[in-house]
Amino acid sequence: MLTILDAVLSQDEVRQFRAYLDQAEWQDGAATAGTLARSAKNNAQIDDRAELAISLGNHILRTLGNTPLFIAAALPRKIYPPKFNRYAVGETYGTHVDSAVMQIPNTHLSLRSDLAATLFLSEPDEYDGGELEIDTEFGVQTVKLGAGDMVLYPASSLHRVTPVTRGARVASFFWIESLVGDDAERTLLFDLDQTIQNLTPGLAADDRNLLKLTGIYHNLLRRWAAT
Repeated sequence: MLTILDAVLSQDEVRQFRAYLDQAEWQDGAATAGTLARSAKNNAQIDDRAELAISLGNHILRTLGNTPLFIAAALPRKIYPPKFNRYAVGETYGTHVDSAVMQIPNTHLSLRSDLAATLFLSEPDEYDGGELEIDTEFGVQTVKLGAGDMVLYPASSLHRVTPVTRGARVASFFWIESLVGDDAERTLLFDLDQTIQNLTPGLAADDRNLLKLTGIYHNLLRRWAAT
């Protein structure tokens, strides 16, 4: 399932992020790539240990914790601390797949990467190229969102960032381990949740069918969730 979340960050928040990031110290992004992905990766990143990366990442996590659509779509159990990258002219990230299991920095915990997230911090007219392309069962999905918008997609997907030919593409990216690891099950739960949300305003709180649907949702979650 590919899910777009509009305006995760407000325009004021994006401007504040960019003011900091445009003055940040960037390093070669290939240093953090896996063995196979290293040769395909050509971009810049901020050191994960930098105070700026930690501070901005924590802001993103706090915001997502108060974003119902994110909670419904991801059913997050663990979230990898957000990272930040930049693609300037000529930079790209060839086709790759994310590592299935990742060590969470500065902890003894690991994370199964069920979902990947890209939070765009550049407006589409600031750069040419730099599209996120995701291989899905329905073909290649091309994603290039407004600053502050975010895409969620299965981390198991082959994906790439096309070469930037003008300007610079700045984004945050991270991974989520979901309570429901199976993408098909998670998609069914999300569709059911959104149907319930759409029906709720027009029905009484004690409507029998609404209560039954809500019960089905929670019983499926109870069956499929790994705690």
